[in-house]
Amino acid sequence: MTKKITGAEFPLAKIFSSDFDYVIPSYQRPYAWTPVQAGELFSDLYDFYCKEDKEDTYFLGSIVLIKEEGKPHAEVIDGQQRLTTLTILLAALTHRAAGSIRDAFHRYLCEPGNVLEGLPQKPRLSLRERDREFFKEYVQDVALGELLGLDAAQLDTESQRNIQANARLFLQRLEAVFGNDSQAATQFGQFLVQRCFLVAVSTPSQQSAFRVFSVLNSRGLDLLPTDIIKSDVIGKVKPELRDEYNETWEELEVETGRDGFAEVFGHIRMIYAKDKARRALLEEFRERVIDKVSSAETLVTEVIEPYTQAYLVAKYAQFVSTANAADVNDLLHWLNRIDNSDWLPSAMRFLAQHGSNAAYVHWFIKRLERLAAFMHICAYDVNGRIERYARVLNALEKPHAMAQPVTAVDLTEAEKKSFLKQLDGEVYSMTARRRNYLILRLDSFLADGAASYDPAVLTIEHVLPQTVAKGSQWETLWPDFLQQLHWVHRLANLVPLNQRRNSQAQNHDFDRKKKAYFMGKQGVSSYVLTTQVLNTATWTPEVVEKRQRELLDVLATSWELK
Repeated sequence: MTKKITGAEFPLAKIFSSDFDYVIPSYQRPYAWTPVQAGELFSDLYDFYCKEDKEDTYFLGSIVLIKEEGKPHAEVIDGQQRLTTLTILLAALTHRAAGSIRDAFHRYLCEPGNVLEGLPQKPRLSLRERDREFFKEYVQDVALGELLGLDAAQLDTESQRNIQANARLFLQRLEAVFGNDSQAATQFGQFLVQRCFLVAVSTPSQQSAFRVFSVLNSRGLDLLPTDIIKSDVIGKVKPELRDEYNETWEELEVETGRDGFAEVFGHIRMIYAKDKARRALLEEFRERVIDKVSSAETLVTEVIEPYTQAYLVAKYAQFVSTANAADVNDLLHWLNRIDNSDWLPSAMRFLAQHGSNAAYVHWFIKRLERLAAFMHICAYDVNGRIERYARVLNALEKPHAMAQPVTAVDLTEAEKKSFLKQLDGEVYSMTARRRNYLILRLDSFLADGAASYDPAVLTIEHVLPQTVAKGSQWETLWPDFLQQLHWVHRLANLVPLNQRRNSQAQNHDFDRKKKAYFMGKQGVSSYVLTTQVLNTATWTPEVVEKRQRELLDVLATSWELK
């Protein structure tokens, strides 16, 4: 078999002809174009069509195929998004047409067959197995009315929802620009099949096709590293098991979502490598993970599947057990509020190993949340976080159990001391993400887990204002400027509010500030911290100092820092 790479420019009339029999391989990602990309394509095509020069041609980009010369069978390595979307557009034009025009359009969707030439009747494009019959029934057999009548929430996959949404978009756009003018719509169809071109690059070698793909610019959404990893891994599975393992892979991808699945692979890389990524994920995953696992089957069943399930539990707080589940999921919710996901590999590694031991899971996740909060509040950079979590991942590789737990997740005495110092410092000077996390976490400790936090607007406000006006009540209560300066940005003087900053109210006297600014519409606050202030008669340095000691004690007790 020759390894020759060929490339030629073809009009869509040739692209959607018996010269090509397109198949989307199982390892390819699902159909992912939304009405955003489909709408851009239609606008580009229609704007070009409306130009005065009716002989000019429109270039749609390139597709990369594994295809032997002279044979129609073509595996699509790159270009499935455009081929699928163009098929939906042609189906929308077919739906609007009648008689011989409808038949002519339909020939681009399905091979009508020819007994004399040995051509069977079949669709010109076969999607991945999961969506193949759906696409044939509703798009290629032009049942768009029935397609739009389906409840999107009941469709099996995101691909099917995208197919339905894009069919609706094209029908709406065609109606908007052509109305009932069937002749004008037909002329637009003629433009599509005669004057719109794709470059088809073909090679019989998969390796060669991927090499071509990697250097070609494409109008479509790029393949993610996970798509190419899938082709490597599933291709190495024993032939009799390949369908089963491919189905497992696709189920995991559906559960996590496309971007989530890519995130899983990044975290698995960290579990194995325990250091910062320095090269592309595809390259590092092959070297750090695939090369360390005995077989493709083992990689799927003992690495990708359990770590993906652990990721779903950790990312979406879905821990299930007869004991401790609510406490564990509450901790996972707080972990997910942190502005980085560097904690996830440790959680995934632990849950994949010990997820069935509810008591040990609670023990570990409680300490992991404290560790993550410590590094978040103390402003560790990514290198510091990765280095610290690497110690946990290394410890997780050694034997451990509830009787002899993995102590690397615990804070050291030096870390506890550093944490307490930060908590007792000028909290308001932290970045908004860090101080918001700390104050909401403190409020949750005071509420004993009874409160939930999902404010559309969250502001952290000072009780003692940042600027004390001359002659105000505040000046009487706080005559010492250095005392004002010492306490104004500390924890005890801060309250969370579910409203936008009110610059006029910030300098009100204490009683007026409580009534006009700190109370909600019902005269109460959503937050325990703010309610405590509402129930305080006055706001003197002595009150604030006592409150600071109490709040620090709550944090030190709840996070076990003493």
